[in-house]
Amino acid sequence: MANPEVVISSCSSHEEEKRYTFNQNASPSEELLLEDQMRRKLKFFFMNPCEKFWARGRKPWKLAIQILKIATVTVQYLQLRNVSVGNHAYENNGTKQSAMAICQHFYKQGNICPGNDTFDIDPEIETECFFVEPDESFHIGTPEENKLNLSLDFHRLLTVELQFKLKAINLQTVRHQELPDCYDFTLTITFDNKAHSGRIKIHLDNDISIRECKDWHVSGSIQKNTHYMMIFDTFVILTCLASLLLCVRSVIRGLQLQQEFVNFFLLHYKKEVSVSDQMEFVNGWYIMIIVSDILTVIGSILKMEIQAKSLTSYDVCSILLGTSTMLVWLGVIRYLGFFEKYNLLILTLQAALPNVIRFCCCAAMIYLGYCFCGWIVLGPYHEKFRSLNRVSECLFSLINGDDMFATFAKMQQKSYLVWLFSRIYLYSFISLFIYMILSLFIALITDTYETIKHYQQNGFPETELHVFISECKDLPNSGKYRLEDDPPVSLFCCCKK
Repeated sequence: MANPEVVISSCSSHEEEKRYTFNQNASPSEELLLEDQMRRKLKFFFMNPCEKFWARGRKPWKLAIQILKIATVTVQYLQLRNVSVGNHAYENNGTKQSAMAICQHFYKQGNICPGNDTFDIDPEIETECFFVEPDESFHIGTPEENKLNLSLDFHRLLTVELQFKLKAINLQTVRHQELPDCYDFTLTITFDNKAHSGRIKIHLDNDISIRECKDWHVSGSIQKNTHYMMIFDTFVILTCLASLLLCVRSVIRGLQLQQEFVNFFLLHYKKEVSVSDQMEFVNGWYIMIIVSDILTVIGSILKMEIQAKSLTSYDVCSILLGTSTMLVWLGVIRYLGFFEKYNLLILTLQAALPNVIRFCCCAAMIYLGYCFCGWIVLGPYHEKFRSLNRVSECLFSLINGDDMFATFAKMQQKSYLVWLFSRIYLYSFISLFIYMILSLFIALITDTYETIKHYQQNGFPETELHVFISECKDLPNSGKYRLEDDPPVSLFCCCKK
């Protein structure tokens, strides 16, 4: 039966390298040679960009592209300006302007006598609508003279809606060398009486659609500048695609080298590689950059469609580009982490993250318990506890020491029992979370920070992977990492040891 073999290949998929095979009948000298080649390959994989340049003359293309992306993506996001429009007019339907619709929704039948504690009501909802022309003179006289014939029965009334349409042209884009946009606004004013509490809530809803103007003429070079912006967006997309391909290639190479090392370790040392050592080959920074590139490409395409007046998804576009811009800036931290004096934050977050997640899961159970309790008990008596979302916002503000007195003072005292419960509830929550849970959370981070500082002074605990690699003493500029097809190292590189 044939002996099993392990094929050890280079981490570079674009270069033809020699392949080495190890079998159980290899001589001791061959075994040492194969181990040395594996160590050297692993050490090269975990080098920083400057060390890789000195080892094989590889240019730090991913670093250069990330720096370029910071500038281009940030500039692209700044192009999404806030829009304020000042030229308004009613929509024209032929020779007339569109009318404003006034609709009331009410119960079909209702006879309510609160004084006698009696009522007779039909819950079926009916709707009546009236239309008012913008240029029509409006005069409220006697009910007989009132052309609208609008009467409101507040016992049966649910809502009254006023809806009308406006058009506008955004001329401020001309200053930014863009073609002006034409906007259609559908405004709805709602008077909400569903609660029948004596207070009517008023809501304003504004639906906006953007389209290309029908007949326009602008003197100058706006059309040419619009083309320049399209070219710039295309350049951003191509840059992100290049970054995406490089990072995906690096992730794939890491996974291939991981499997190669696992097989080598299992066959040579008869041991399984730990999960923590296997995760060393999965670079989370590359995954974050890949997500950022995908968001940037999608957001840039949406931005180009918006500039072409084909789409109006400003919110989706801004979320995609805003998130990608944040991730691009965060990705630069990876390169600062190569310097010992700058990577303390990264190492602290990385080491504390598992414990922080477990701690937050336990604290979340207590937090949710207080949220539901406050919503159920204090909701009818305090405006900050009317909904579960507002309760969560209120309690989170209390944890950060914000608006404490107002939360206590606005509690209604209609029920002494509920008022007393609110004091116990608020005092216990503040004491528990600020003096205990928050202090423990800070202590957890501080303890990890002190541990990392101790490791930096006295050395980090080494895993089997690091011990295996540490036996390779070859320096990056020793020339032993170079392959036949590697380019020569430039003496003008800014990366110096």
